[in-house]
Amino acid sequence: MKLLVINNLSSGYGEGAVYDFMRSFVRDGDEICLRSTDGTTDVGSLLDDATSFDAVVASGGDGTVAAVCYHLRNTGIPVMPFPAGTANLLILNLHSPVETHPLSLMARSGKHLDFDMGEIKVADGSYGFSIMAGAGYDADIMKRAKPFKHVWGPMAYFSAAVTNFVPQQSHFTIDIDGDRIERDGVCVLAVNFSKIQFDISVTHDNRPRDGKLDLVVLKAQNALELVPSILAAMLDREGDYPDRGDAMEVFSGREITVHADPPLEVQYDGETTGAMTPFTARILDRATRLVVSDEAYELFTKPLREENAPESE
Repeated sequence: MKLLVINNLSSGYGEGAVYDFMRSFVRDGDEICLRSTDGTTDVGSLLDDATSFDAVVASGGDGTVAAVCYHLRNTGIPVMPFPAGTANLLILNLHSPVETHPLSLMARSGKHLDFDMGEIKVADGSYGFSIMAGAGYDADIMKRAKPFKHVWGPMAYFSAAVTNFVPQQSHFTIDIDGDRIERDGVCVLAVNFSKIQFDISVTHDNRPRDGKLDLVVLKAQNALELVPSILAAMLDREGDYPDRGDAMEVFSGREITVHADPPLEVQYDGETTGAMTPFTARILDRATRLVVSDEAYELFTKPLREENAPESE
C-alpha cells in the first residue's frame, strides 16, 4: 500500500504517536510519504498528488482533518482521521480506535464510507467542516480554550464555557432553504456529526449521511440555563430522550444563512476564523470518503439500508 500522511506538528500534545502508527503499519513493499506542517504551510499544497496514494492519513485535530477532507472533497480518496488533537471529536463520532496498532490495522483493511460534509462561507472565504460550525458562544469557547488545550486537553473547553457565564446575546435572522425564522440567543450551530466532548450528543440523531444539516439555536441567557439541555443530552445515550428543553431549538435544511445583530464570531470544527456573521452553511452530499471501523460501518449503514439509500464502499 501507499499512504500519504499529513501531520500537523502543532496539534495536540506533540506526542508523536503518528510515527508509532507508521512503524506499526508498514510491511514489505509498502510506501509511506510523510508531509508536515506547523500551520505555516497550507495543507492543500501537501495534497496535490493525493490521487497517487491508496489513502491519506490526516494526523491532527478536527480542524486539520476537516481541511484535508475539504481539499479532497468529491475525489473518492479515502481519508483516515488520526487522533493527534485535543478533542478528536470525529474519532469519537466514528467509534474509531485511538491506539496506534488498531489504527494501523484499520488503515490497511478498514471499510470506507462516504459522509456528508458542511461548507461554511464567510466574507473572507469558505471552509469545510465535518462536525459542526457556528457563531457566538461556541466560537468564544474555542477562543478561550486555545491557550490551555496543550495542558488541560478537553477540560480546557469546559473551563472556557464556565468562565463566560453570561455570553453575548444576539438577534438571529435565519434563512433555511428559503424559509425565514427569527430568534434571540447566544449561539447558532450547523451540525453534521452531533457528538461533542464527554460523549454528549447535541441533537437527538447523529445522521451525517442524510443530506441535511441540523441547525441548533441556543436561546439561554446564561450558562446556567443550558444545564437542563446538557442533562437531557447526557441522558440521550440510547436515543430515547429527544427533548432538549426550552433553551435549545433544532431545525434542519440543506442551505442555511445566518445574520446576527450584533455580529458574532464564526468557528468551524474548533477553529476560530476571525470572521464575523453573516455566514452561509450548506451540505455537501457524501463529499468525503472516510476509513471506518466495522462498528462505524454497521452504525452508519443500517438506518440507510432501511430507507433504501445507497451505500458506498
